[in-house]
Amino acid sequence: MASPGFWDRPEAAKEVSTKLASLKGIVNPAEGMQKKLKDLADLLEMVDEASGDDAAMFEAELAANVAELTPEMDAIELRSFLSGKMDKNNAIVSIHAGAGGTEACDWADMLLRMYSRWAERHGFEVSIEDIAPGDEAGISKATIRISGEYAYGYMKAERGVHRLVRISPFDANKRRHTTFGAVDVVAEVEDDVEIEIKPDEVEIDTFRSSGAGGQKVNKTSSAVRLTHLPTGIVIACQNERSQYKNKDMAFKLLKSRLYEKREDEKRAEADKFYSEKGEIGWGYQIRSYVFQPYQMVKDLRTGCETGNIQAVMDGDIDRFMSAWLRAGCPKNRNKNIVVED
Repeated sequence: MASPGFWDRPEAAKEVSTKLASLKGIVNPAEGMQKKLKDLADLLEMVDEASGDDAAMFEAELAANVAELTPEMDAIELRSFLSGKMDKNNAIVSIHAGAGGTEACDWADMLLRMYSRWAERHGFEVSIEDIAPGDEAGISKATIRISGEYAYGYMKAERGVHRLVRISPFDANKRRHTTFGAVDVVAEVEDDVEIEIKPDEVEIDTFRSSGAGGQKVNKTSSAVRLTHLPTGIVIACQNERSQYKNKDMAFKLLKSRLYEKREDEKRAEADKFYSEKGEIGWGYQIRSYVFQPYQMVKDLRTGCETGNIQAVMDGDIDRFMSAWLRAGCPKNRNKNIVVED
């Protein structure tokens, strides 16, 4: 029973409405699928009872309906795998260029575009919280927030090192280069999650925002950088015009990182993700993107692959996420390397 004054809170109606919509999103597709399956069963009986041209007609209709329902059923089944405590939350995604100079920075920028396009395909909102441009092209690192239901549940499959093989457009001799980029994904935690951050354990620095500028954007020290001294985690935020808003968001990101670290420790994976981070290079990659001499994107954890590179770089990466989730987080998960900002 709700406590006295519950409905007097301004956010109460919104809170209940959001929860109701979330539950409907789970129940309605399942109920709809049950009805469609019953209709298929009825159609199957008609096929068994019919003969001649009628039977052929019913069989064609049955095949068409099965083909139409298969993607819907796959989506419902995949959603059932997203049962983690934080799977429904927004995702905080950090992308870092590996060694390789301009080529690596360009690859990091391509990964940023790929995830932004994937989010757009699913109706998620993308906001850039921090970004550092490369010296000549691309980016050296970026942190984005993908907002939408189950954003983290899907995006957690992307945590690890991504390897690119192509003829570099920055090489005058047109040689083939191998480049690496690291992707870290954590869930954005809610305010009710208990994570203690002591003031004396956080070092706060302010600096001018980078970028094109504009009214007071990079003319004042509005950007904020937090260093959590016990863990060494560094968070930078410069998306907002206000230093106060950037500081608030930076603490929220830090809270998310600390929560993920705590969960990793509970799973006895902390050494793999935070203490022994390894390199952004050979032996750690989870996926290879080969542009030349042939075209192939292959996930090394599940064996899922496709030759349609352009579609993948345009955000069509659901097949890889689906394969990883269905595999139940494969044993070689220890190769998913986390790199802090």
